[in-house]
Amino acid sequence: MKKSFLYILLVLTFMACRHDQATHDDEHDHDDVKLFITAYSDSFEVFAEADPFVQGKTSAILAHFTHLEDFKPLQEGKITLSLISGSSGIRQTVDTPVKPGIYQFRLMPETTGMARIVFDIEHAGNNYRIEGGNFRVFADEHDAIHEAEHLMSDHPGAVTFTKEQSWIVDFSTTTVFRESMGTIIKTVGEVLPARGDEITITAQTRGTVNFANTSLYEGTQWQKGEVLLNISGEGLAEGNTTQRYLEARNNFEKTKADFERLSRLAEEQIVSQRELLEAKNDFENARAIFENLSRNFSESGQQVKSPANGYLTQLHVNEGQFVEPGQPIATIAQNKNVVLKAEVQQRYASLLPDLVSANIKTPGGETHTLEDLDGSILSRAKNVNPQSHLLPVHLKINNRHSWVTGSLLDVYLKSSSSESRIVVPNTSLVEEQGNYFVFVQIHPESFEKREVKVGNTDGIQTEILRGLTENERIVSRGALLVKMAAASGDIDPHSGHVH
Repeated sequence: MKKSFLYILLVLTFMACRHDQATHDDEHDHDDVKLFITAYSDSFEVFAEADPFVQGKTSAILAHFTHLEDFKPLQEGKITLSLISGSSGIRQTVDTPVKPGIYQFRLMPETTGMARIVFDIEHAGNNYRIEGGNFRVFADEHDAIHEAEHLMSDHPGAVTFTKEQSWIVDFSTTTVFRESMGTIIKTVGEVLPARGDEITITAQTRGTVNFANTSLYEGTQWQKGEVLLNISGEGLAEGNTTQRYLEARNNFEKTKADFERLSRLAEEQIVSQRELLEAKNDFENARAIFENLSRNFSESGQQVKSPANGYLTQLHVNEGQFVEPGQPIATIAQNKNVVLKAEVQQRYASLLPDLVSANIKTPGGETHTLEDLDGSILSRAKNVNPQSHLLPVHLKINNRHSWVTGSLLDVYLKSSSSESRIVVPNTSLVEEQGNYFVFVQIHPESFEKREVKVGNTDGIQTEILRGLTENERIVSRGALLVKMAAASGDIDPHSGHVH
């Protein structure tokens, strides 16, 4: 009998322990149940975790505020959180964050029913209001917790990437949208100098080349009027420019002296006005000839000067080389504008009249729109290049990036279209063994990896044929970092949070 009683006591004790453990586990699980509040304005993203709202019970709310301009935390500002039910409500104002971007609130709802959450932000002299959505205030805590559990979406494969992690890296999200995207022609373009931007200097006389500067190398920068080299005609029996220059200078100096002497005599009426006018005419002619020669010639011969501010792109002669009039000497490029010559296959001939713009990818990996480069489409050829059997398209571009003539760049020629398509930034795509994925936001700290089928790309955006719907929010920068977080699999969901 004693053994039976002892057995029953042990069973009851075991069951009581199990009940206490289950109660503890249940309470622990309930502590982890949160309401997730996500809201956006034109300037801010708000992500908050709140205890379920129960009448007469304090709910802790941990809110993260992010600038949408750069997806960095709000460093300072006064924020008021309001819980509004009908015409009444409760609110709390917090002047400073507990950490950059993180504000902590505590509210005790006074009435049950549906309530509206509102965040009012005072920052840098401006006021912002963000609607946080509607939530129910319960009379019973158990009902509130189970309702919150129901609202928590079940995403077993979700990747956690906390706000604190995203704030310290290059990260952003964007809304999936539709945009007009026509056929994209991807090709390669060669950078050429624009008309008038490159100037070739030619010899104006016969003679021998003498460099005036030891820094005369391709790529050096020159100011307008600087002397590059001299062409000397010394020793030539014919076409000796040095001799012509000296004769013109001597004649100028002689006629000037004669005119000045006769001018003094004319004041004393010793010479006639006719003699004075003849002397003046001889002087003016000699001065015109000498000044004309002086602009480009000296005792050393022709002075070859830079015709504009720019870079020496090509030197066509060597030291001591004999040149003839009209022979190219050097080429100076201002490098302000360039022309991009892109050639396309003949099968795209029908699309060329519909070209509206282009995107250009630099060797460094950056892609710019034609509009960003203050560019325009110069021409769309209707004839085939006989050497390449391709159709050339010329784009004029403001060369603020100092692209080098002769270099090759990737070009995406864009044709017009009236059909809208779902497009995403190329930076949002992650490739794995030929398949493409994006990270779809569940809330600002949780993301779902989803496979998509891609279509055309213009180098900046890519068409999505399948896998996304309009208005979903995806990671647009930092997708590889989220992928790394998924691969690690040990990210603490509350890493860096303040509770």
